[in-house]
Amino acid sequence: MKKLIAEFIGTLWLVLGGCGSAVLAAAYPELGIGFAGVSLAFGLTVVTMAYAIGHISGCHLNPAVSIGLWIGGRFDKNELLPYIAAQVLGGIAGAGILYLIATGKSGFEVGGFAANGYAEHSPGGYSMLSALVTEIVMTFMFLIIILGATHSKAPKGFAGLAIGLGLTLIHLISIPVTNTSVNPARSTSQAIFAGGWAIEQLWLFWVAPIIGAIFAGLIYKFISPEND
Repeated sequence: MKKLIAEFIGTLWLVLGGCGSAVLAAAYPELGIGFAGVSLAFGLTVVTMAYAIGHISGCHLNPAVSIGLWIGGRFDKNELLPYIAAQVLGGIAGAGILYLIATGKSGFEVGGFAANGYAEHSPGGYSMLSALVTEIVMTFMFLIIILGATHSKAPKGFAGLAIGLGLTLIHLISIPVTNTSVNPARSTSQAIFAGGWAIEQLWLFWVAPIIGAIFAGLIYKFISPEND
């Protein structure tokens, strides 16, 4: 139960910090943080939580991460579904808090609410195929970073930094394509509040990250198994 509470809180923080920066600060007149600021915000949520709850739950904060770690032989399959449930619920709670804050401003419209999308709902107008490839490849690389940084032979104490910086880089690359998901819990939380098209396109932001995570788990387990 303690692990699940930690995953709930951590995913709440990821959504509130990352998506909150996009909704509240990215386009602020003259002082907005833009894509680079949002990318850094997502990375910082992971870095901070890695050191806050990593020793409790492993700080997955992401169903794709849990699945990739399971495939890679680093996570107990019996904990997989409870972790995913805690992550999704934590993400929804974070989005709910963000909604309460954002709607406190007169004239605020929910709009996309930092939801992930493709085609006309891609920030740069990228196609469904572009979105699919981007999310698979970015999640694959994210899991490679995670599996490598947390390997028993990796330098100790730096995993949180490597993973957080990796997520920052992923956002710098892919925000224009999909608003960057690589995390089904993050996508679900925002889609619920954005509604409409965001719900209709949500399938891609579950399918693609899971595919990328499975590939990464299989490949990293082959190239660097823990029992070497």
